Amino acid sequence: MIILLFFVVAALTLAGVLISRNQRQMNTVCIAQSVAFAFLALFILFTGQVPSPVLRIGSPYFFIDHLGLFEVLISTVIFTFAALYARGYVEGLLASGELEKGGLRLFYIAWAALLTAIVFAFFSDNLALFWIFAELTTVISALLVAILAARENIDAAIKYIFIASTSMLFSFIGFIFLFETARTVTGTGTLNWTELITAAHAFPPVMATAAFVLVFIGFAAKSGIFPFHTWLPEAHAKAPSAVSAVLSGVLLNVGIYGIIRTYAIVHQTGSGQTASFILAVFGVLTIGIAAFSMIPERNLKKLIAFSSVENMGILLVGLAVATPVALFFVLFHIMAHSLTKASLFFSAGILHRQYKSPLSSEAVDDIRDVFTFQPIAAWGVIIGGLAITGMPPFPVFISKFFLMLQVGTVSPLVLAVVLVLLFIATVAIGFFVIITFSKRSDPVRDTKLVPYKTPASMQVPVMVLLVILLITGIIFTHGEVSFITSIITELKFA
Repeated sequence: MIILLFFVVAALTLAGVLISRNQRQMNTVCIAQSVAFAFLALFILFTGQVPSPVLRIGSPYFFIDHLGLFEVLISTVIFTFAALYARGYVEGLLASGELEKGGLRLFYIAWAALLTAIVFAFFSDNLALFWIFAELTTVISALLVAILAARENIDAAIKYIFIASTSMLFSFIGFIFLFETARTVTGTGTLNWTELITAAHAFPPVMATAAFVLVFIGFAAKSGIFPFHTWLPEAHAKAPSAVSAVLSGVLLNVGIYGIIRTYAIVHQTGSGQTASFILAVFGVLTIGIAAFSMIPERNLKKLIAFSSVENMGILLVGLAVATPVALFFVLFHIMAHSLTKASLFFSAGILHRQYKSPLSSEAVDDIRDVFTFQPIAAWGVIIGGLAITGMPPFPVFISKFFLMLQVGTVSPLVLAVVLVLLFIATVAIGFFVIITFSKRSDPVRDTKLVPYKTPASMQVPVMVLLVILLITGIIFTHGEVSFITSIITELKFA
């Protein structure tokens, strides 16, 4: 019955936003929602028997296992910090006229609805229900991208919906293939993942491969995989930075989650190698297109967005190896990437408020005297940049290092190609930071540049997330290992 509590919290949040009288009250309600969801997930983890039918609500459509809890915990942490960040950030949008007062309530309703849809997507046992929630996240997040009073935001949102939703139709067809395959093998058609994974060993390899390819197309678009990645840099760059952090740190995980769930089914059949080959090819291509796109990029938010594309490719390459160790560090990388990317977008949002171009959100960032005007954001970008490129002692270093070791055991050639591409991406980020952050103002020409008074609510999430990154990169507890190992076992990779 505990899932019912998530429904209750979501309903109370919606009611709270509707009756709130100002921005701060709406923001507080949304912070409370993400904190409540986090506590419910922790309660399940520490007191419930996971996975367990007891956690259902009288129907087979919802089920909670360690992978679902893992994703929900990441999501609620990112949403909590993002909502806190939005407290001061949205006030700035209102003051500058970028967000109209009439759209404020809609913004927070969409914010609460997005978290709710994401949580129930991760807790859906039925793949058709999961597909519905995943589609809802597309529509709601597109609304959050288009909420600003700028035509370019609307264009980016429409492009996002067109690419993601069109591609997701292929996933729906793939799920139909799985349903028919299950009906042929077991005599009873089902889309419940817990039933599909049990019967998967008897699935015909050809049908399993066809289903995987179709599902992969849809969720590859959802997670920004080449060649469906074109929406991601535009949407992430144009969205409010609090939304960008959620898009990169949480929403991309929905797509990867769908791929992992389907891959786990296919891995039990004789077509596991074919699926691994597909993942490896698109993973390398995704890393490559992201790396080379980052070289000429001079817009900070777009650069960070392309880094998200790169990391989705890394996840695919790791999944392709399909060993328990590789999957362990794929899951660890999901967590590390989410935390790191949220901190980067928070920092970039502060710099965007300081140096915002009146022309376009895609204009070259004219960042000058950054350590004088916004030192916390500057160091946030520097430290976050070191973290996302895989420098020790940050958690991305751990996941990248061991994933590359696993790739090397399968194909030294693929390892060499990936390492070259990762080096290019690292150089691109480093070059951008060095060139951009070393600029100084002309005392005669740039007299109008004044410090943006960054609210504490925007600075605290940056600093706290950087501390969390350091801790998770240095301290690796037995509880973490046991938790992620449980996921691998439930996915039947162990």
